[in-house]
Amino acid sequence: MKIGCQDMILPGNSIKEKFELAKRIGFEGIEVWGRILLEEPEKVKEYKKVSKEIGIKISTICAGYRNFLLESDPENRKNSREDIKKLLEIGSELEAIGLILVPIFGKPQISDLTPYKNAIELEKELLLSQLPEIIEKAEKTKCCLLLEPLNRYETHFLNRLEQAIEYCEKINSPYLKIMADFFHMNIEEADIGKSIEKAGKWIAHVHLADSNRILPGLGHTDFENCFKALKRINFEDYMILECGVPEPKEENLRKSLKFMKDILQKI
Repeated sequence: MKIGCQDMILPGNSIKEKFELAKRIGFEGIEVWGRILLEEPEKVKEYKKVSKEIGIKISTICAGYRNFLLESDPENRKNSREDIKKLLEIGSELEAIGLILVPIFGKPQISDLTPYKNAIELEKELLLSQLPEIIEKAEKTKCCLLLEPLNRYETHFLNRLEQAIEYCEKINSPYLKIMADFFHMNIEEADIGKSIEKAGKWIAHVHLADSNRILPGLGHTDFENCFKALKRINFEDYMILECGVPEPKEENLRKSLKFMKDILQKI
């Protein structure tokens, strides 16, 4: 298992400064925000160049697409699909594992057609109708689409790992996987370890945050149990910090990394 962080939580005035700091601290990968890659295409070459110079890989792209796949407006859904496909191309160029996808935030935006079908049933079909087009691009670019379950306070749709498994099994492509986030799992999963084991081969990426959504080691999440579960499913990819970082940032990032590495060494 490799530990990294999102570039946006790192102190620094430039991409290079952030990557240099990540390298000094001991991180093995960096996740980048997708919006900047779409809005400022020149940044793609800069990220690629800095990654190679500093010797720290870009693990993943975090969202960044316009709109959402489960919006009510067909044009908005089209915009979302087009951006997602473009980000998969960028992810391939950056040699990233994949692009993180949240299908919708908040409440349903499409109508409830009960007794025919309720909003959730319609959303499931709507997502499944769009995924083949996107996964075709993912397979061509060899860059995964990573479904992220979120907690109930952020979305009504996809709250637990088992719900994401359903789509992975139906599409059945090595390029549709799950991104497991410890913060959201701490709220939604009855047993994080068992949920990780059940998701097994579908988990291709992990987000790290403690129970209070700040650095691991500063809350009450049982990281030993979580890491043991990841070890049992033979997870060897990136675990990326997506969380708040209290001041002094560099010092606390180092402490949190040591906290996690100490656990990994003993399990």
